[in-house]
Amino acid sequence: MFSTQVYVQRREALKAKMKNGIILFLGNEESPMNYPDNPYPFRQHSSFLYYYGIDRPSLVATIDLDNQQETIFGDELTLDEIVWMGNQPSIKEQAEKVGIYEVLPSVKLYTFLREAIASGRDIHFLPPYRPENKIKLLRLLNIRPDQFALKSSDDLLKAVIAQREIKSKDEIAEIEKAVNWSVEMHVAAIKYAKPGMKEAEVMAKVAQVALEHQGQPSFPIIATVHGEILHNHNYSHTLKKGQLFLLDAGVETPRHYAGDLTSTFPVSKHFSKKQKEIYQLVLDAHYATANMLRPGITFKDVHMHACRVIFEGLKDMGITKGNTEEAIIEGAHALFFPTGLGHMMGLDVHDMEDLGEINVGYAPGESKSALFGLKSLRLAKELLTGHVLTIEPGIYFIPELIKRWKADKKFEHFINYKNLRPFMNFGGVRIEQDYLITKRSSKLLGRKKPMEINEIEKLRQ
Repeated sequence: MFSTQVYVQRREALKAKMKNGIILFLGNEESPMNYPDNPYPFRQHSSFLYYYGIDRPSLVATIDLDNQQETIFGDELTLDEIVWMGNQPSIKEQAEKVGIYEVLPSVKLYTFLREAIASGRDIHFLPPYRPENKIKLLRLLNIRPDQFALKSSDDLLKAVIAQREIKSKDEIAEIEKAVNWSVEMHVAAIKYAKPGMKEAEVMAKVAQVALEHQGQPSFPIIATVHGEILHNHNYSHTLKKGQLFLLDAGVETPRHYAGDLTSTFPVSKHFSKKQKEIYQLVLDAHYATANMLRPGITFKDVHMHACRVIFEGLKDMGITKGNTEEAIIEGAHALFFPTGLGHMMGLDVHDMEDLGEINVGYAPGESKSALFGLKSLRLAKELLTGHVLTIEPGIYFIPELIKRWKADKKFEHFINYKNLRPFMNFGGVRIEQDYLITKRSSKLLGRKKPMEINEIEKLRQ
């Protein structure tokens, strides 16, 4: 937890934006893997953490805007639970640490909400993403699952996003901690990976770093010699000389703030000539776009510049051709860069995307493109001081996509398909770091990870 005042101020700022009714925050429940006493590791709802900081299951919080009353509903541990889990701080003790002085048993919540509904009062809640909370809303408010999006509070959603997207000094310090630990993950992998190993061995080494810091991976680790598969969670392949290894991994701190970095390095001790060319182009795109970051610029413009740099660089290699701007408008670059350039980051590695990707990443009224590649852009809106985001350009040679586009003669006026033959088993390259938007520019969060070719090759010896 942060200090008591942090949580009090956050809730006061939220109350100032909401007019009347009751704000309902559902904490997460434990979710069984295969039977009730064997749950998945518990992860609290991020918005509940933001306003209340209490990291335990089965809690619900309410803010009665009309009566200025804040309450946490939950049940204290039974003696049987204490025998199995040990004694824990009471909900009342934890609530007082975040400035809440009314704690009621869970059974009281239903009556409280039904009386409010009977009085015609508005119940403001965020759209749920966990099945347990969907069931809870059905029971508490008699709202069917197909109505959650319609009945959730648009005012609350907008207020929470506007508040959470601007990171405080405390949050930035916590994110920097996560990033520094994430750098340790990547250095460990670059030093450790050897031909003959399984991907799983490298993944385990990476996860160990998070656990040693009493944290956990901030998302399922991507550790693969098939970097062309954008979210590859298969760890069964054997590392072989001549391959590239892509690691996308970050640490989540005990306070649940995330880091998110991607490194690409050779399984051999050195990059091949062809690997160096592609890697350097991605690195150039990374620096070119990171240098654009500042308040007032739209992230879509930054993303489009990454597309431009990548297409131009591939043109120099004889892979692409034609007018760059026309190619990007039509989407020809997406054969090699079918993803977005980055996303918001904070308490979630893709911050607040449970509230709707378009709500978080796009300006009000702005719609996402349906164009292949551009439709994967998670963040497009104007950047503000206090935003934290990733920059992660990549070049991917996806055999099935290349084969289909070639067979359809798609973008033949922009792509030299015959020159792609040597790249069919190349894999993919992605380079990712995390940035804070400052008052006039941007700042790299945490210490710089090894990214230059000579830095990586030195660690590979």
